[in-house]
Amino acid sequence: MKRIIIITTAILFAQCAKENKNEIEKIEITAPTTVAAITLEDANRLSSLPLHCMQVEYPNKLNQTIGENADLKSPKVLHPAFYGCFDWHSSVHGHWSLVSLLKQFPDIENRALIREKLLENISDENIKQEIEYFKGKHNKSFERTYGWAWLLKLAEELHTWDDSLARTLEQNLQPLTDVVVEKYLAFLPKLNYPIRVGEHSNTAFGLTFAYDYAVTVGNDSLKNIIITRAKDFYLNDVNCPISWEPSGFDFLSPCLEEADIMRRILPKDEFKRWLQNFLPQLQSVDFALATGRVSDRTDGKLVHLDGVNFSRAWCLYGIANTFPEYAHLKEVANKHINYSLPSIVDDNYEGTHWLGSFAIYALNTASDVQMD
Repeated sequence: MKRIIIITTAILFAQCAKENKNEIEKIEITAPTTVAAITLEDANRLSSLPLHCMQVEYPNKLNQTIGENADLKSPKVLHPAFYGCFDWHSSVHGHWSLVSLLKQFPDIENRALIREKLLENISDENIKQEIEYFKGKHNKSFERTYGWAWLLKLAEELHTWDDSLARTLEQNLQPLTDVVVEKYLAFLPKLNYPIRVGEHSNTAFGLTFAYDYAVTVGNDSLKNIIITRAKDFYLNDVNCPISWEPSGFDFLSPCLEEADIMRRILPKDEFKRWLQNFLPQLQSVDFALATGRVSDRTDGKLVHLDGVNFSRAWCLYGIANTFPEYAHLKEVANKHINYSLPSIVDDNYEGTHWLGSFAIYALNTASDVQMD
């Protein structure tokens, strides 16, 4: 059984049933203090988020370039596998969330319904239609590289799940997985400069999940191009200005995502030297990093900062779990999770359609060492 953080609190209170939906929930909690196995209750709660939106077509953000009238179709027609949860990439990582939780908890609540919906969406016919969209004249850069990365994370999760359902889903998904791998192989040699923002196009994040997939399935071509390009982009970086973070709409930390990919591709001793030059302040046992503060969780952009708290946490856990001298970073990560976790199960669709995946991945990473 995978072991992840369980939040232990001295005080936890939430003001519910507010007349003003824009009012911020008042939550006070202490820092996490224990590590234990996730409970079935937690899994049931987190699984409800993607389960409730994976087949909800509207509202929807297509991020589509319209080339002609024939391109104007409904989300479900364009993306019969991944049309729910507001946008394509959120739908993909919502499916990943359900697979991840099913692997850990075969007796999860609504397991039959979850399995049924996964089979309905990730069908052979639906994936063929998804591929047709990716082949469209104006869709060459669709979901590059954030959605690509999550698609490979879903493929990796299926590949490592010992279940007959996983074999069917993996087989159905494989043609689209192959398309995404081909897109990485074609795109990365042409990218002269990394994209260092805290949103979807962040190059380091896109490389990280793709690297995990390549290592898991033994795709040396993808693995080697990622190693080469990550070194090209980041090996000489020093003194990352983490004090400038986060920007107003960030859900990724540019500095920590860069460290996350370099932790994977460099030998341990070389990575430690690199990290000492890149983020020297992380060595201090007194290192502190303020959480991203969310002022309005009904605003789809402002709620991104809950995401930055989860993604910072998974990057910090990765370093702390790999290098004992950085164990103090776990407490920083814990505080980030502790700030945002209580707020992702409300009725604010702007956050709930995607934040559960970030929470699950951060919690999973709390005890994982994801380094080759």
